[in-house]
Formats: sequence, structure tokens, C-alpha cells
Amino acid sequence: MYSPPLSSTTNRSDSKERINNTNSSQLRLYQIWQGRNRFYLGGRLVFGPDIRAMFLTLFLILVPVALFCTFVSRGLVNAFPHRFGYIIVAISLVFSVFIVVLLLLTSGTDPGIVPRNAHPLDADDECETSSISTSCLGSQTGPVSLPPMKNVTVNGIVVKVKYCKTCMLYRPPRCSHCSICDNCIERFDHHCPWVGQCIGKRNYRYFFMFVSSTNLLSLYVFAFCWVNIKKVMEAHDCNIWSAFLKSPASGILIMYTFVVSWFLGGLTAFHLYLIITNQTTYENYRYRYERKMNPFNLGCARNFKEIFFTSMPSSRVNFRAHVKVDRFSSFNTSSYLGGATTNSDMQKMNNFDVEVGRRQVVDADECKDIDNRIKSVGGGVERCES
Repeated sequence: MYSPPLSSTTNRSDSKERINNTNSSQLRLYQIWQGRNRFYLGGRLVFGPDIRAMFLTLFLILVPVALFCTFVSRGLVNAFPHRFGYIIVAISLVFSVFIVVLLLLTSGTDPGIVPRNAHPLDADDECETSSISTSCLGSQTGPVSLPPMKNVTVNGIVVKVKYCKTCMLYRPPRCSHCSICDNCIERFDHHCPWVGQCIGKRNYRYFFMFVSSTNLLSLYVFAFCWVNIKKVMEAHDCNIWSAFLKSPASGILIMYTFVVSWFLGGLTAFHLYLIITNQTTYENYRYRYERKMNPFNLGCARNFKEIFFTSMPSSRVNFRAHVKVDRFSSFNTSSYLGGATTNSDMQKMNNFDVEVGRRQVVDADECKDIDNRIKSVGGGVERCES
């Protein structure tokens, strides 16, 4: 059977599709994210760059609980009738599981990352659409540039917001750029080294519950270790030092939980004050709202309700979204190089490519002109010979 050959247009379209498939790839956003976060389970868990700190915190929590359940619980089970000692041990285990879950939620949740702009803001558009605290024109001879700050009204009070050169946007109120995670975080509180993650709008509730629950567990172990020491003194009719020698695990845990309770208790009290006054740690140390009016303070009851009795805001970034990335695009290159290529460098490269393209077009036009001249000269010589 004779089969007609394919047309040239079909071959060209197939070749273009193959070129497009080889030059571009379908990736998810977390695979090319320009921050320093670490992603697991296909982008469902968003950790900070120092995730090892979370494992250290787990070690500091679970090892004392293991000592309590292994050594101290024996004396409590034997000392209390009606299996009350088993209930004491079970409460400590349930408390520990609850704290571990809170730690994972605090460390593995998007804290409120603000998505970056793909292109810088236009200074002319920004000047027209917003009231800016500094002049948009700058100097008369200098180029037009975006001002470092602009004014935003919050509850009738003017608040200054800064322009982030890394994310190429004006940060929303209460937003700050974390230098460790390299992201702008909504309602930025601080970067916690113990959980290895920023504390912001979406995980502050989990963070406070984690700190306060760990403090309660520390006090719980501290109290029942003293109870165990007292039972040992009664059973063996000895003084307190002899009781410590008979139950060294109780003595170690008493000293450990005493130090930890002071630290966690002070941290819990400080964050309770911040919640009641509707402040963040960053605002408290930087702005000192007690000396002036806090634009975000809604009253004690409403501030408390805003933290604990409101729905969790959805993430502004869909890290699992499919993104079609060109292999040779500037965004892909800068992301895979870890941000080593700056925006100015990419702009120079793009300008260089445009200039080279123009030169190639000019050279092609000049070649066509020279070719036409040669052909006209050749035709004239042939007519002269005839």
C-alpha cells in the first residue's frame, strides 16, 4: 500500500512540540521555591532550614519522660493503691504524645509565607495607586525608584510598611522578612531556634500551646518526683539525701525540671502578655507599643479570641501547585543556583541577549542587501556582453 508522505507543516509542528517538551518541565512549586525551607511529603510539610533543632527538642522532652516512666513510676505504682500509680504514668505518656504533635504542627506548618513577586513593582504605578511617605521621583537627575516605605492606615492609625527587595513587594502590616528562612512572614513573631521554624500568623497558636503544655509536663514530673522521694523516705525511714541515693532518677529529674520550668514558665507568661495586648515579640522589642497606641489592640477578650477561637487562615502559597518552568528561563536558573544570580545580573543577561538578537537581524539584512547588489551587477555584465 502506498502511503502519502506527511506534509512539511505537520513535521514542523511535531518538531516544535518535541523541542518544547525538552526545553520545559512540569514541576511543583516547592521544588523550585527560592526560600531556604525544607519540604517533605510532596510539599505538604514545610520546615525551616534548621530542622535538626526540632530533633534536639524532641530528645530533651522524651528522654526525661522515659526516665520518669522507667524508674520513678515503679515507686509510684507500689506506693499508691487502686492502680492510681498507673494513671499517673498514663497521664505523662498522653501528655508527651500531645506535646510531640504540637511540636510537629509548629515546625511543619507554613507560618504565613507571603508569595514573592515574579517581577519588580513599577514605580510609576506604585506612585499613582498608593500614598507614599517619601518622594517617588527622588532626585531630579536620578532614575525613578521605589521608596523604601509607604503609609498604610490600620484602625485609623498610620502604619509604615517597608519594601522588601528580596520578595519585590511592600510587606503587609505586621509582616517581616526572616533572614534565616529568607521569606516574608505574616504577623512575624520570631524565628524559634528550638523548633527550627519561623513563628507567624499560621503557627503561633500551636507554638504557644506547645510551650505552655511542655511547661505543665515539666511541673507534673517535678511534683511527682518529689512525691516519690517522700514515699521512699517513709518506706525506708531515712532522710532526704538517702532517699536521693535510693532513687537517683528522681533527683536528676527534679533538678532538670526545675531549670526547665523557670525558662518555660517565663516564656509562657511573656507570650500571655503579648496575646492579651495583641503584640508580637518582634513588635514588643522594636516598637514598644506600651509607650504609644497599638493599632492592633482590640481589647483583652477580642485579642484572646483572635488567637485561639478563630479559624486557621489558609496558606497564601500552594506549594504543591504545578509550575511549568523553562530550563533556560531566568527564574529557573536563579532558583537552582540557590539565589546566587541576582535580578540585576539576570537583567544584564536579558539585555545582552536582546542586543545579540538585534545584531543578528542587522547582519542578516546586510547580507541580503549585499547579495541583491551582486545579483544586479552580474545581470548588468551579462547584458553588456550580449
